[in-house]
Amino acid sequence: MNTKSSLDGNADHLKSGEAQEIPPLRNYLCLTMFTCFCPAWPINIVALVFSVLAQRSYDEEDYDGSKQLGRKALHLGIVSFVIGLVIITASTVVHFTTHVV
Repeated sequence: MNTKSSLDGNADHLKSGEAQEIPPLRNYLCLTMFTCFCPAWPINIVALVFSVLAQRSYDEEDYDGSKQLGRKALHLGIVSFVIGLVIITASTVVHFTTHVV
């Protein structure tokens, strides 16, 4: 078998019989479920769908696809949370600053 070695003489690559290390699952399901309580409904539902798709890709051993879908779920979850905070803040300000005579 022809193997390449590093400068210190150790083989750094995987041999044909060794298994690939499984990366941790990052689907951000808790974050996306939390953002479903924010008033940015279309965005947080899409984030939840991406999170579930990331879980499904991970179960099918598509780790790269799972990582990409999890990252999309994270970004959409953050956007949904920020938009929800803006909506809640704006409605609170409008509610308490309007003066009814």
